[in-house]
Amino acid sequence: MEETSTRVLTYGGEQIRVELLPRARPGTTLRIKVHPDLTVQVVVPKGTTEADLDKALHQKTRWIWQKLRDFRVAQEHATHRAYVSGESHFYLGRRHLLKVYHQPDSPETVRMLRGRLEVSVQERSALRIQKLLELWYFTRAQEVFRIRLDALLPSSLWVSTPPALKLQVMQTQWGNCSPGGIVTLNPHLIKAPRDCIDYVILHELCHLKEHNHGPAFWALLERAMPDWERHKARLDGMAEMMLQK
Repeated sequence: MEETSTRVLTYGGEQIRVELLPRARPGTTLRIKVHPDLTVQVVVPKGTTEADLDKALHQKTRWIWQKLRDFRVAQEHATHRAYVSGESHFYLGRRHLLKVYHQPDSPETVRMLRGRLEVSVQERSALRIQKLLELWYFTRAQEVFRIRLDALLPSSLWVSTPPALKLQVMQTQWGNCSPGGIVTLNPHLIKAPRDCIDYVILHELCHLKEHNHGPAFWALLERAMPDWERHKARLDGMAEMMLQK
């Protein structure tokens, strides 16, 4: 199989493009991902036969179509941000009303006060308000993610050395763990409930011991967070709203 190739599935009169991602790492399992941006990817372990791949795709075609339909419905109800007073923005799973103050002679600030996100700007610019909010979210994410990581480490007995933590905006992932043990989290995750943040962090911590999504990985995650599937489902359901700009 080529390094990156595609397949086209047909369901309900619709053609669905699927990107194949070959993986040579031992223990990797075949898995299908449908992302909020409507991309479909299949992680294909080394040695997977064409017949096995075709069978897996055939069995999951309807599920893929349904996931794409659900994400499209969510997109239809999502509105692009205008960054004006009265909009709602997420923080730690809760909606907060945005209040914009135009103060030409005052420092530009963002603060949370009584359930509102208050932004003071020197000029009326949606782009400037957006950038100030993104910086505020990033700063809060750095603080909260470190606190949650430190809170989860004592019960993550398989982790001998606290991992390095960095933030990076990603289009299709909430987090990842590098082969060198660096945990990377998407700063947009700060908009999710704390339990969802903990799920993503624990997911990546499990990769420090199990570097693939084989049975041992899922067993470890199950022991660390028995109700992880509920938090993952909640996070998936909020993804479109939290990632909209």
